[in-house]
Amino acid sequence: MANAAQERVVYIRPRTVLVVLGILLATLAILALVYLAWHIITWILIAVFLALALDPAVEFFQRRGLRRGYATGIVFVLAIGVIAGLGFVLVPPLVDQVRSLVDYAPKIVEDVTAGRGPLGFLQTEYQIVDRVEEAIQKQGAGGVLGITGAGLAIARGVLTAVAGAVAIAFLTFFMLLDGRSMVERFYNFLPDRSRPRWQRIGRDIYRTVGGYVTGNILISVIAGTASAIVLFSLGSDYAIALSVVVAVLDLIPLAGATLAAVLVSIVVVVELGWIRGAIIIAFFVVYQQLENHILQPVIYGRTVQLSPLVVLVSVLIGAELAGVLGALAAIPVAGIGQAIGREFLSNREPAPGPT
Repeated sequence: MANAAQERVVYIRPRTVLVVLGILLATLAILALVYLAWHIITWILIAVFLALALDPAVEFFQRRGLRRGYATGIVFVLAIGVIAGLGFVLVPPLVDQVRSLVDYAPKIVEDVTAGRGPLGFLQTEYQIVDRVEEAIQKQGAGGVLGITGAGLAIARGVLTAVAGAVAIAFLTFFMLLDGRSMVERFYNFLPDRSRPRWQRIGRDIYRTVGGYVTGNILISVIAGTASAIVLFSLGSDYAIALSVVVAVLDLIPLAGATLAAVLVSIVVVVELGWIRGAIIIAFFVVYQQLENHILQPVIYGRTVQLSPLVVLVSVLIGAELAGVLGALAAIPVAGIGQAIGREFLSNREPAPGPT
């Protein structure tokens, strides 16, 4: 009789089962916490970026003999003063221009409905108004525009934005005040052998993220200023409002500048006609080439040091995972990964050679 195959019995200790279940439950709890506290996490990330952008100014005052607390207070007050000053200068004309643009919208709709004006072809060739009216009759205005309960949603959004602005301001202040000491305490927990490596990684991350945040803000200011100059020269009544749109959207890598160009060009074509619309389109084409090939390499080249392919893939993945915030954070996160990988690969011990 042939020897029967022996049956193998695998014994798993109850402790192992409990450990696996504990890890699984902890992972699910962390994911649930991230989902429920996503707004708070967003505020924390924004505060981290702002703190990194303001930290060089704090160090500037520290090098001149001020303690960290006093330097942080001065920089924070100066930042609030700059924001308040810009608000006094820009907000009144911005509000007026936005109100004028909103008041001008019915005339645009009237022209499109009658098939007149620069956008009249939407009705004469594509019957867009007839299709919208048909959809409204079937689904109602709320179903077509998605504005059911809009008043409550707007009020909730305004309150959330105010609370977020206050929370971000306090988080930024305390990160500037205690961020360095917290990082040093983290280093002290590490073994002596690995501490220098993580300190180098920390410096590379600080340079990468700080340089990206500062550079991104600077590029956006340049884009908004250049757009304002061109819009004023073309005679647009909405120059400040449109230039603010350009500056804000330009913060979003890759797609933001193109989206701003499309929106502003449409408004200029409707307001000033095709000739000046063609001029603003040409301006955006030329400016984006200058920004992509001169400004970004000069500003980002010595800090982030990522290839264009890595930047594109990072932004696409970040936008898919977390929307606009993901697109904003994609490049510094990729830079952080590169800094960590470079450190571990460059300091890896060489394999022993043949004896």
